[in-house]
Amino acid sequence: MTGTITAFTARTTDEAAIFAMLDEMYAAWRAGDADAFVRDYNEDATAVLPGSLRGSRQVIRDSMAAAFAGPLRGSSTVDEPLSLRFLGEDAAIAVCRSGVLLAGESAVPEDRLINATWVFERRDGRWGVAGYHNSPAQVPAKA
Repeated sequence: MTGTITAFTARTTDEAAIFAMLDEMYAAWRAGDADAFVRDYNEDATAVLPGSLRGSRQVIRDSMAAAFAGPLRGSSTVDEPLSLRFLGEDAAIAVCRSGVLLAGESAVPEDRLINATWVFERRDGRWGVAGYHNSPAQVPAKA
């Protein structure tokens, strides 16, 4: 994962585990592997995207599999961590500026950049994704 984390903490081991998990998810995205993409999602995870609520790891997996077989075939992501903060011992929130590079693109168009919020929870000593939300990074100008 590239970028600068603007909210540092002394929890370097936890930070490393969380960012390694994100790196593995984005590698799975590049491979079009929905099962690997959701491997670190909690079973009861939620994902909220514009116009969509996905209420479990299975629903998230199924929607990603369909996307990887269709409009996201051959795509990858860019991701810039903006902050990471811990809420107690077993919860963390990361905010990233992200975007999807469709097959053949070398840059994400500005109107497709998003702000993403990741919610992580440690269960049984292991970090997992409890929730994800994204929204457009900029409000499109009205014509």
